[in-house]
Amino acid sequence: MTQAARIGVLTVSDRASAGVYEDLSGQSIIDTLNDYLDSAWEAVYRVIPDEQPLIESTLIELADQHGCCLIVTTGGTGPAARDVTPEATEAVCQRMMPGFGELMRSESLKYVPTAILSRQTAGLRGQCLIINLPGKPKAIRQCLDAVFPAVPYCIDLMDGPYLQCNEAVIKAFRPKA
Repeated sequence: MTQAARIGVLTVSDRASAGVYEDLSGQSIIDTLNDYLDSAWEAVYRVIPDEQPLIESTLIELADQHGCCLIVTTGGTGPAARDVTPEATEAVCQRMMPGFGELMRSESLKYVPTAILSRQTAGLRGQCLIINLPGKPKAIRQCLDAVFPAVPYCIDLMDGPYLQCNEAVIKAFRPKA
């Protein structure tokens, strides 16, 4: 039996981490991945405040110690002073994948003119793809619908686990052999 793929789900929010409100964004990521994936996977879930050193150490923990092939973050991508998720992601990644952020902003612009304020990005740490999403549950699904078709193949190229998608929900793109 194949081992379940580990996927990090990281909510970056001062208020959610303090219990001021429920973390709906992290749950939205988990629900979306449950819709997308037919293959076995396990969420490694964290909720932390907007503190760059803590974001960096949590990303490193999820990638290096827990062996996550994918980490999806939510929150901390705007222009506010405490929005430092992209900086933390860039600090821990060996290579950046700017096409993810470009596509997510392009998709979000179909719904809100403020999408240009978002600084979502993505990068690679070892055998892990890290993707920064916005903080609103509706925007999370819109952005993941846009970029996720490329995610399984990216993970294949990094020798990660094979992610099988529910093709009735989303089709992963893999070149024909």
